[in-house]
Amino acid sequence: MVIQFKNRKKELNEISEVLESKKFELLIIYGRRRIGKTELALKGTEKKSRIYYLAIGENNLERFYNVCLAHFPEISRIKQDWEALFDFLKDRAGAVVLDEFQNMIKEDRNILHLFQSIVDLTLKNSRLKLILLGSSVSIITSKVLEQGSPLYGRRTGSMHLKAISFFDLHLFFPKAKIEELIEIYGFADGIPFYLIRIDKGLWPWLKEEIKSERSFLKDEVDFLMKYEFEDAGTYKLILEAIANGKTKLNEIKDFIRVKRTDISPYLKSLIDVKMIKRLVPITENEKSRKGRYYLADSFLKFWFKYIYPNISAIEEGIFDIAIIKSNYPEYLGKVFEDIAVQYLIKERRALIKFNKIGKWWHKDVEIDIVAFDETTKSALFAECKWKESVNAAEIVKLLSQKAGMVLWNNGGRKEAFAVFAKSFSKKITEFEGKRVLCFDLADLERALNKS
Repeated sequence: MVIQFKNRKKELNEISEVLESKKFELLIIYGRRRIGKTELALKGTEKKSRIYYLAIGENNLERFYNVCLAHFPEISRIKQDWEALFDFLKDRAGAVVLDEFQNMIKEDRNILHLFQSIVDLTLKNSRLKLILLGSSVSIITSKVLEQGSPLYGRRTGSMHLKAISFFDLHLFFPKAKIEELIEIYGFADGIPFYLIRIDKGLWPWLKEEIKSERSFLKDEVDFLMKYEFEDAGTYKLILEAIANGKTKLNEIKDFIRVKRTDISPYLKSLIDVKMIKRLVPITENEKSRKGRYYLADSFLKFWFKYIYPNISAIEEGIFDIAIIKSNYPEYLGKVFEDIAVQYLIKERRALIKFNKIGKWWHKDVEIDIVAFDETTKSALFAECKWKESVNAAEIVKLLSQKAGMVLWNNGGRKEAFAVFAKSFSKKITEFEGKRVLCFDLADLERALNKS
């Protein structure tokens, strides 16, 4: 399992700095489910005398007491009380890790005030390291991190753990070629829980996984949703709508056949748990009515495209993985766009500077990637083609026409173009006197090797 920590060197170093501190530390680590928070915290504290506790929906004090009792039998003389337990632990444990802390908040609305008192009166002058982990990003940010929280100002550090970059995937699969890594990313995104399960080539592994009676794939999304929502039905319908290309608010409502009910709270909740994201054209402000909704990661996209529609065939053992393979190149088109954005961000200092990047659309006209530099009034317009032998000149000609529709510093901006493809029939470096950048798989592979 060590492989899953190769990409978290920065985070592990930060945890090490916390653990080496000579004073009390309160570290908050939060992020969506399956992202690797627990494994990171356990790896980071493995050489410390550590108490680890996974919170559930009820009886957390009693359960935490029993965990402490297993480490320190003499704690039987201490009453079951949070303050008394931490007073005992402060000079005996190096670190206390409370996982899924949002469950403790849900169980006892007073728990935050109680921990405020514990920090201020019991732990403040100790050397204990208290690490709180949370999968509910909305609860952790609003109840723990935001100003007004009883714990606001008490934390000494916080870490929002995110999916790993595509350009760190080779640390999981050092022998894989660039195209195979892109195929893997189309399934697992940068989510360690899924990445570490692929113990052979993607297609041999996926064939066995789908046929297995113990496969996690069949009910993974249902599991995730039931953990987050009491009534997951409407939420799942919304995800299905978005997966089927219904990205506008009215399109989603029509798909799920809801006319009078306001689905905005459902969409907000799905955004909070990082299952969907709302994007606006790069030239618009965040409150623009042109906003569209998208699934937040490749795994959700893969599941709703290939697993959910074929659940019956998978359950009956008659599903043929060739169905996925035949359609996969088309599916990877949007995945390739995400990777291209990561590449531009990674290489921006060497290639072209920008301080804003996103998508642009107006009615039926779209540009895959647009990047602006507000200081120099420079604009980069990019298209992605998951195809071989792409004619860059043809792509840039059309891209230039669409760029003319983008209302941003018109008449006073410096334009450049970029094309991403599997390969080119011919690369070009300029179009009508403007710079053109052409990136193929070999360019992306070189970026992998620099990671």
